[in-house]
Amino acid sequence: MNTTPIAVITGASRGLGKNTALKLASQGIDIIMTYQTNAAAAAEVAAEIEWLGRKAVALPLDVSDSGSFVEFATQVSTVLAQTWQRESFNYLINNAGIGIHVPMAETSIEQFDTLMNIHVKGPFFLTQTLLPQLMDGGSIINISTGLTRFAIPGFGAYATMKGAVETMTKYWAKELGSRGIRVNVLAPGAIETDFGGGAVRDNEQMNQFLAQQTALGRVGLPDDIGGAISALLSPAAAWINAQRIEASGGMFL
Repeated sequence: MNTTPIAVITGASRGLGKNTALKLASQGIDIIMTYQTNAAAAAEVAAEIEWLGRKAVALPLDVSDSGSFVEFATQVSTVLAQTWQRESFNYLINNAGIGIHVPMAETSIEQFDTLMNIHVKGPFFLTQTLLPQLMDGGSIINISTGLTRFAIPGFGAYATMKGAVETMTKYWAKELGSRGIRVNVLAPGAIETDFGGGAVRDNEQMNQFLAQQTALGRVGLPDDIGGAISALLSPAAAWINAQRIEASGGMFL
């Protein structure tokens, strides 16, 4: 049987998900990645992974549509059998997400529900659906945000969802511990990606302000997060479980 480690990463056609996929591939891990609409971008990432000598499969998935998860799990089973001649994978990284910047007083029910479906309901029921395919002794990493520790006006609804993700992480770790599955949550700070319209990356004034509020004197780069996820999945982190790990360079201390 093929024993190469396999990671399922949601939202890996761009941003932190893409960087994580490439980082893990460079560490000898094969990738099943998801994308919502941009199949071409996902194919480019898969090609980069294959150039690194690893296998990659890109599957479409809308994490806001929990009704599609059973079909997605069936697709995962198919590619596991066809590509790796096995029935299970090792790691699940619940990365897919969006950001909505709006003050609490102006947040609509539609905006709130969109964030809830993508960031809370999505990872909860996707993980539940994929549990039979996740190997005992495997690992789950959820993605939160530094905004659950410090407050920046306009991100309250988004941070509320991530607070729920942090709570889910502890419960999953407790309930899945009998299978040897570790569950942790990584909370990035401000990162230079296209997330939220690329504000941190493209707005020089915002970038400089956030860098000044960070102990290490700069905002984060995608490599900072991909590296942190890789470290959490490594055997060296085998005793780290049910933890919130902030990767922010020391923001707002």
